[in-house]
Amino acid sequence: MTEKRRGWMYAAVPLLGLAFVLWYIFAATCGAAYSDYIRQILSYLPDVWNPEKFFVPDILTRIPINFPVRAFNVSVLGFSVTFDLVMGCLGLGLAGLAVGAYCRRRSVGMGWFVLLMFLFFSLNKWEMLTNGTGWVHFLAFACFYYHYLVLDRVEAGEGKERDELRLRLLPFAVTLCVAGPYCAVYSGVLLLAYGFLAAVNHRKTGRWDGRYGWRALCVLIPLLLYMVSNSMAVYVHTGAYTGSIWPILREQPMLFVKFFIKSFGGMVMEKETLEFGVNMGYFPYALVYLMGAAVMAAYLIALWLNFRFRLYERTIFPLILITAGGMNHVLILLSRWIFLRDDYGMSARYALQFQVGILGILLTCALLWGQIRSRLVKVLALLWCAMMVAGNGFTDYREILTAPGRKAWGETVTEMAGHLEDFTDEELVYQFQYGDADKIRQAMKILEDNHLNMYR
Repeated sequence: MTEKRRGWMYAAVPLLGLAFVLWYIFAATCGAAYSDYIRQILSYLPDVWNPEKFFVPDILTRIPINFPVRAFNVSVLGFSVTFDLVMGCLGLGLAGLAVGAYCRRRSVGMGWFVLLMFLFFSLNKWEMLTNGTGWVHFLAFACFYYHYLVLDRVEAGEGKERDELRLRLLPFAVTLCVAGPYCAVYSGVLLLAYGFLAAVNHRKTGRWDGRYGWRALCVLIPLLLYMVSNSMAVYVHTGAYTGSIWPILREQPMLFVKFFIKSFGGMVMEKETLEFGVNMGYFPYALVYLMGAAVMAAYLIALWLNFRFRLYERTIFPLILITAGGMNHVLILLSRWIFLRDDYGMSARYALQFQVGILGILLTCALLWGQIRSRLVKVLALLWCAMMVAGNGFTDYREILTAPGRKAWGETVTEMAGHLEDFTDEELVYQFQYGDADKIRQAMKILEDNHLNMYR
């Protein structure tokens, strides 16, 4: 393969992945507004240009970029859920292209790259892909990867003319406009990276480089602004435990251990797919603990390899991804244990956050493969990759088969919306996947009066 053709492959493979997820959302959705859209309709529609709904105390938690995009969607497209879904897929595609640009610059082997993209565009994220209200989260991760990419090339001495300026401005744009709650890990991992890089540079040169301090300050300021905004937000977690953590620690001490291990196992096989396999008798439920332990071990081994071979001196990107992935697992444990379900972290809604670490592990193996002399490490790495392919491949297979049923569910919602008075509260709550029948009726009335979405 010529160098030019090889270069095109780093863009072509992510575009194929994008085409796959686009096909999936058209196969699995029908554009009906239900579930999380009920809350959005009641909060912002129909007067989407109303500044009072934009300039609220917790404005940053609402993710400001949502406002103009939603206003365009409602005013021009009549509140199209499909538009949001496509925007989410495009965000995932941008993130894939950012990873592809890194792999091209680092000459990652094509076999490793195809494996990366196979996992990157896995349908283990189906819950995010089919929920248009979360489209901006895909864009946020594209921004994260781009920032890490710029930092990596600057530290490698391959920076472009304005890269230092980009490193200082990106946190303001990303944290204040796009990241939302995901800014916690984004900011945290950057602060750790700058502290680590400053220490490494000091060890080499004997002096502290002021650039790292300025970069860290530019991360800290928008993070503090977000925290101020977040302190004014009111969160409602339906079905969540509201008491102290200590009684739970005494009564169910293994809840947190199981939650943590299963959240790692969910990156091999997401919750619904695992339950299907167990119910069909394909494998025992205990397999989830083996998968979780294998992924956790891979994190530790990848960290060891980064420091054993000082990969961070050549490229900091894989170490950042591994750290971010681990931080995401910890954050989800700390914020979601309140639902008192040890499998909650296996939900498909968290795969976008957790897959960051998986990419870091694979990139570490790809970049160090020629230097690793231990046959045991290589065999374990290959077995681990086979496990990831098998688990995610099974998930993709199940989701492709399930897609028509998901679409049929939305079509039933559309039919019900035409005559809500014929259905009980329980039927509405079940089909619209929202916990309050009166609010469902209120939201549908807003859409009907303004000829939006299924009433257009």
